Amino acid sequence: MPDISLHRSHQLGLKRARELAWKWAADAEAKFGMACTVEEGDDEDLVHFTRSGVNGTLRVSSGAFELDAKLSFLLGAFQKTIEGEIEKNLDGLLAAEHKRAKAPAAAKKVVRKKT
Repeated sequence: MPDISLHRSHQLGLKRARELAWKWAADAEAKFGMACTVEEGDDEDLVHFTRSGVNGTLRVSSGAFELDAKLSFLLGAFQKTIEGEIEKNLDGLLAAEHKRAKAPAAAKKVVRKKT
């Protein structure tokens, strides 16, 4: 059983969810020294991540992100902190995407001619 298990539903579709998952993976590599690999599929992708003391998978589908991670004995003491950071990062990406999707289209500049 994983030490950390998160599920986040979304309505992004696979293409946009895939883009967010790749961003999440790039952030995890940069901020936490994770090594991430992506297995692209027709219906879902798997992002495998690992580093000393932690390994797991982020399953990306057209309607959900599902993350399962296993922590080493030593990192297990920091489970809640690590889980909180993962939630913050993933939820932040989803919130930014939701905000972007709701933003009104840029208003067109109206040019009036004098007659």
